[in-house]
Amino acid sequence: MSYNLEWTSNAVNSYFEEIEFIYLKWNEKEVLKFEKLVEKELKRLSSTPSIGKVIYKNIYSLSISKQTTIFFRIKKEVKLIELLLFLNNQKNPNDLIKLL
Repeated sequence: MSYNLEWTSNAVNSYFEEIEFIYLKWNEKEVLKFEKLVEKELKRLSSTPSIGKVIYKNIYSLSISKQTTIFFRIKKEVKLIELLLFLNNQKNPNDLIKLL
């Protein structure tokens, strides 16, 4: 049985920041590729939450691409994955705790 996905406002904002970054650096075609990749990886995550790597207590990460990692929390008791943040891997990793 699949887990439901719940987007936090931080996840939504960081997702659209990534899209804007991709659009400004490359083009709309690359944005569409990214959106399809995210959709594919979120479906995979929904059906197999254990593919994520534990980074801190109950916070997990999943590399979406070389450039982007998604951070999430699993709530097993209610079969829910809470999406926390999309992070451009070029950003300072020390900022991660502040962003989460």
